[in-house]
Amino acid sequence: MTLIGYARVSTEDQATDAQADALAAAGCAVIFREHMSGAKASRPELAKALARVGKGDVLVVARLDRLARSLSHLLRVIAELDARGAHFRSLADPIDTTTPQGRFALQVLGAVAELERALIQERTRDGLKAARKRGRVGGNPKLRARDPQAIRRIADARSRSYFDRVNQDAGAWLPTVRQMRPEHRWEDVVRVLNAKAQGGGSPCWTVERLKRAVKRFVAEGLADPDLLRPARRRQSSERLLTLVAGVARANPQLTLAQIGAQLEAMFERTPRGGTRWSPSSVKSLLDRAERLGLLARDGR
Repeated sequence: MTLIGYARVSTEDQATDAQADALAAAGCAVIFREHMSGAKASRPELAKALARVGKGDVLVVARLDRLARSLSHLLRVIAELDARGAHFRSLADPIDTTTPQGRFALQVLGAVAELERALIQERTRDGLKAARKRGRVGGNPKLRARDPQAIRRIADARSRSYFDRVNQDAGAWLPTVRQMRPEHRWEDVVRVLNAKAQGGGSPCWTVERLKRAVKRFVAEGLADPDLLRPARRRQSSERLLTLVAGVARANPQLTLAQIGAQLEAMFERTPRGGTRWSPSSVKSLLDRAERLGLLARDGR
């Protein structure tokens, strides 16, 4: 288990030293420091910290307000960590998802958030109903008038919301993209990700959706621009070899039989043209991939 710290202050004039000291004293091996307002939806150092957290790791902050800009944001981050088998801890608050007491406190926060959403929806409905009785039309008047500044603000808000969504599960898809691109075609990367998602991971990808997500991470400085380079053309046998290696690297815990099942689900034919993959066929390709340096781990 690795403790990963995240410290944030709102301006460049402020220092993160006090938070960093507390995080280091708590045992954090790595600490990400951010100088940015908590109201910002896109925070590069927070994105890096979340991408660094793996299964069994713990994201640690000095106080809750250093991480989340709202209760709903906090719960989304914790839900993302929980989906990865990771945990969250706030040193100054009773939130530690590695303990039963901490998870209970989180459930209380979730109930408060649900009540808050219900109250906001009820007030919104009542307000719109009252406005209609008085002959007023709901919505943003400047947006209806096609005001350029209002349109720009809406576009910026949607852009931030999109980055939040793709960043929430970046730990499930970005490592695979980094392992496979640009050596593999986008179509092959998508097939590996979707095969991996059959076990309960991210929703199904398309080439367009994946390209857009990677382009956004490159624009934010969180991914290497080389990921977007065109993949070179490969012979059929070479493509199959690197594809099997990509599946194995994306899912190191899979057995030979499970890798074969994924290849069958991807409608990949064996080197002899068959439709059924035996463990020996998978092992033969993995052994070749290891000799060529295509596997960044021990062979099976």
